[in-house]
Amino acid sequence: MSATVARWLATWGGLGDVFPAPGTTVGSLLGCASFLVLAGLGAPLPPGALAALAAGLLLAPSVWACGAEARRRDTRDPGAIVLDETVGQWLALAVVLTLRPGRTATLALIAVSFALFRAFDILKPWPVRAAERLPGGWGIVADDLLAGLLSGALHAALAGL
Repeated sequence: MSATVARWLATWGGLGDVFPAPGTTVGSLLGCASFLVLAGLGAPLPPGALAALAAGLLLAPSVWACGAEARRRDTRDPGAIVLDETVGQWLALAVVLTLRPGRTATLALIAVSFALFRAFDILKPWPVRAAERLPGGWGIVADDLLAGLLSGALHAALAGL
């Protein structure tokens, strides 16, 4: 049962296995789409706090599920695992929306956040690449957390220009 739960979480219910795009893009898009859904539900929290809360609540489950699914597939970081990118994308949104209070989560802001997060996740500048070397689920998730932090901070700095 727990292997099924881990697979379901890590692959977003199997979506990571279905879409032909690289898993990292699928996970980031799912992060943007799910954030829009959460923000559209009229949550009583500001958008930055909502994104931070969502990322925080999913941190431990994503480390566990991504690690378990990677072990099941006998691969260090399978492309079908997409939950880590979702959490990283939420963190990127949380950072920019928190560092730039008063900004709303417009489609343009989310698109820029997506592009910056993808760039940091693909290019993996230090310390993002170093975080991949952590063991198990931490190595799968930590690089996306750092990519989210860095891209969110850059986005906030660019928004202030």
